Amino acid sequence: MSKPSNSFTPKFNNTYIKWLPELGQVITPARFETPAWLITSDDVSELLQNRNEETPSSAKDWHSKDMLAWFAGQTEQPGAQPFAQKYTGHQFGHYNPQLGDGRGVLLGEVESSQGRFDIHVKGAGQTPYSRFGDGRAVVRSSIREFLASEALHHMGIPSSRALGVFTTGEQVQRETLEPGAALIRICPSHIRFGHFENAFHHGDEDLQRRLVEYCIEHVLPRTHSDFTEFNQIADPSIEQKTLALFRFVIRRTAEMVAKWQAFGFCHGVMNTDNMSILGITFDFGPYGFLDQYNPGHICNHSDHSGRYAFDEQPGVALWNLNVLGHSLSGILDEHTLRTELQNYEPHLLAEYSSLMRSKMGFVNQQTDDRVLLGELLNIMAGNKTDYTIAWRTLSEVQAPESDASPFVNLFVNRTQAQAWLDKYKQRLSLETTTASQRTLQMKAVNPKYILRNYLAQQVIEAAEQGDTQPLKTLYDVLQKPFDEQPQHQEFAKHPPAWSEELSISCSS
Repeated sequence: MSKPSNSFTPKFNNTYIKWLPELGQVITPARFETPAWLITSDDVSELLQNRNEETPSSAKDWHSKDMLAWFAGQTEQPGAQPFAQKYTGHQFGHYNPQLGDGRGVLLGEVESSQGRFDIHVKGAGQTPYSRFGDGRAVVRSSIREFLASEALHHMGIPSSRALGVFTTGEQVQRETLEPGAALIRICPSHIRFGHFENAFHHGDEDLQRRLVEYCIEHVLPRTHSDFTEFNQIADPSIEQKTLALFRFVIRRTAEMVAKWQAFGFCHGVMNTDNMSILGITFDFGPYGFLDQYNPGHICNHSDHSGRYAFDEQPGVALWNLNVLGHSLSGILDEHTLRTELQNYEPHLLAEYSSLMRSKMGFVNQQTDDRVLLGELLNIMAGNKTDYTIAWRTLSEVQAPESDASPFVNLFVNRTQAQAWLDKYKQRLSLETTTASQRTLQMKAVNPKYILRNYLAQQVIEAAEQGDTQPLKTLYDVLQKPFDEQPQHQEFAKHPPAWSEELSISCSS
């Protein structure tokens, strides 16, 4: 394997391998002879720039042929250490001790002006944890994760990021033969709940403590308000460090799930090995945004019991946090763990209530706001109303003289919708903001454009035929989800009837 020919050399600091060498194996990624960029993100490459160097890199450096050759396993980068992580986890509620990066490789950890970021290639070939898999990924799944991670980020939902997708030149067998591809995923850390489960179930107390120490020293944002008290401790004990970590994860997980619920996002496979210690959305599989509002919506056709249905997500997140707490029980006592877990629901409700008041245009909190919101959601569910379009349309009927028919006409039972709208406008009389101010504020939290499954499917099919322009156009639209973008109105319309037949599974 050769070294790159360009002068641009990222700065690496492979902390994970230094602190936790037993949680994975150094590997050689698969070599792809004819890689080609499918799509790249200048926005994400900016995260990786190190402007402290004498000759700072540019965003284009990360999308160069030399970097593509590295991502495709043709060359090495000085200081990078490709590593497949090992962890365990609960999948659909059942513990699985044989988990790890089965097709992903942590190529290295880059030091940039904005922090340290994992460079992770998903689809980089077989690893010791592939089990019976081929370690490959396909265009379909790679595009879906690229679009999802970027769409969520630009909506304000914590998420991993994606630097780009490249085709591998291979054909990969799934339900049918599909074109191969790989995704370059970027995030501050890939530490999962499953890492802590691994240490606990192996009875490795030293590893448990090192995991906590590592997260405190290298992963968690110590500037976060949850660490204010902790940062004042001169020489914190391992118990104090573990408590600080657990508190942070509980809050961040609650806030993330509240945002999922407010914006109508279904993750689809909330196994504990897919839960980030940073409270960010990652490991996208059969996800989906709600079209019609259905609180029981199941986006993963493999989820036969509905364990990960839309309205189950808050409860599943708490279940997963209990599993994490159990994995920390060798350090913290049961009473402390249970006390901390009781803070999850208040964090969740506070974040969700705040988001939903903003979506309704309420600045002043009133006792009956929850009732009014509940009535609207019930009407949406009963009328199978499009969730995103209903909220966006509500943003546009704020002025007393505005035409209410666009909103009312979204519902089959228009009388019911009008009655609710009359109550809503009565409630608005208690607000001090003007109608025009409220419209602007509501449009800033009620997206016009979301990543609907049918839109993703259309650009995937075009990309598989060699046409990447629809993909790039959709990506551009999703970077500005709250803007009007009059030239792209077709992306904000109701989904076609055929989209209801789309079935999304875990296959990739």
